[in-house]
Amino acid sequence: MAFAPFDLGGKVALITGGNGGIGLGFGKGVAAAGADVVIWGTNEAKNAAAVKELEGFGTRVTAMRCDVSDPDAVNASFDTVVADFGRVDACFANAGIPGGGPNFDEMDNDNWRRMMSVNLDGVFYTFRKAAGHMRQRAENGDPGGRLIGTTSLSAFSGAPRSAHYASTKGAMNSMIRSLAVGYARWGVTAHTVMPGWIETAMTEGSFDNERFVDNVLKRVPMRRWGTPEDFSGLAVYLMSDASAYHTGDNFLIDGGYWIF
Repeated sequence: MAFAPFDLGGKVALITGGNGGIGLGFGKGVAAAGADVVIWGTNEAKNAAAVKELEGFGTRVTAMRCDVSDPDAVNASFDTVVADFGRVDACFANAGIPGGGPNFDEMDNDNWRRMMSVNLDGVFYTFRKAAGHMRQRAENGDPGGRLIGTTSLSAFSGAPRSAHYASTKGAMNSMIRSLAVGYARWGVTAHTVMPGWIETAMTEGSFDNERFVDNVLKRVPMRRWGTPEDFSGLAVYLMSDASAYHTGDNFLIDGGYWIF
């Protein structure tokens, strides 16, 4: 028999950017553990494919087109989820755009603002609605909730030509620590998940570069790239009752890259 606290039956997960990559890895884990799943994404074809894949686990799965950089879209979409599913037990703020670009002194305002609008403002809009929902539920006698943000190893390490991307991830780490303290009284936990080098659509350009692979892979003690499925079990733990007294942590999933 499975460890009872890992049973997510009756719980609802909202995953932004959940139609591929790490977000879909989160979805596979929590759906397999019994949770209903709502995906937010801007690519309708990827949304439909993700729903079809997750429905194989036997829980209720749906997807919505939502641009997290638009606060009105986030507010309306979140309200629709609550009206349809009745609750959101875990909110995975995973949607984001990749880094890379010109030298810092050559970066234009539009490039900077676009990164902030999706990778940081979008997290604020999403967590603002989720935290409010969880607090109100707690005040009505139903405490608990999970806020989980996907950040990056670049929040700690130097990321040349990606200062805008790294800035959003460092800010997310600080935001989530604040939420961990501020919402603990309502039984809400908050964590960051910090991926290293993971095989997703966001990284395929780097992994197609033979020089990059030769220089980087040998610095990963596991001697392989991570996969979205490497995040499935962690998602179950973070959403489950087993993690109820665990909050404010940074989960570095990188095959040992940072410490090597």
